[in-house]
Amino acid sequence: MFIQIILIILGFILLIKGADLLVEGSSQIAKKLHISEIIIGLTIVSIGTSMPELFVSTKSALEGYSDISIGNIIGSNICNLLLILGLSAIIRPVTFKKQTKLVENPISIVFSILFLVICNINQDISREEGIILIILFILFLIYTIYMGVRSQKNSTIIQLEETKEINLAKNIVFIILGISILKIGADLVVYNSKMIATTLNVSEKVIGLTIVAIGTSLPELVTSITAAMKGDSDIAIGNIVGSNIFNMLMIIGIASIIKPIEYNITYNFQMIILLIGILFMLIFPFLKPKNKLSRWKGLVFIILYLVYLLELIIN
Repeated sequence: MFIQIILIILGFILLIKGADLLVEGSSQIAKKLHISEIIIGLTIVSIGTSMPELFVSTKSALEGYSDISIGNIIGSNICNLLLILGLSAIIRPVTFKKQTKLVENPISIVFSILFLVICNINQDISREEGIILIILFILFLIYTIYMGVRSQKNSTIIQLEETKEINLAKNIVFIILGISILKIGADLVVYNSKMIATTLNVSEKVIGLTIVAIGTSLPELVTSITAAMKGDSDIAIGNIVGSNIFNMLMIIGIASIIKPIEYNITYNFQMIILLIGILFMLIFPFLKPKNKLSRWKGLVFIILYLVYLLELIIN
């Protein structure tokens, strides 16, 4: 089992590096094409941090490990919201942007409830339902880009001289290499997680909700905590909200189109924990200190995450 643990850690390292190369290559090509930095941040970077979840969940669905596939997404979203955002707020309180408070948080809870309903209709996610999830994500992405363009009206678009040194061929290689490394990392994580689950007689659900979920959330962890330490509240909160919506809609949508995913109704408890966390996100901006995710609010998230872990251990 020691070898499997080492291989999973290696898989996580490859997932992070692969996502980094993919984001770097894509961002540089976008700059070469003179696309605004705000659009790059709202699309390529935020989606890039969710690439580990995409590759792991898709690989799991293809291999027939539905519990790892969906457990990875639910567990990652809980980890992102409660653990990562909670730690970020404890390190340095972050500010809620008006758009996040009034639009993105409500959208997040609506999408989460819809996701829960879809999962429970036939206790699976069909290809048709996967298409619906992807359409919803595209609509959200269009809205995000629109808001980004609006906020960028008075900003300077990337200048031509800044792109002269960008090597197009090199960055295409970065993208191809990044995708290849993500694929290898996902293979290592999924296969060896399954092996550990079998060895310890632990369910795939628990492995997906804990080890795999935390590991694939490492890019969000690094991004949000670094942003919080620098005082970049928009990135700290926006990265989590955006990644969670991408995880639920796009990743599960793609995975279920490739192969319909069975849904274990015991995940409903974890989904309720997630909904409670999002509900706190809705309420917190209106509690003192207003419009801030303060340290005590971050502590509430950490406590809720510990309750979630305790339930997994007990059951």
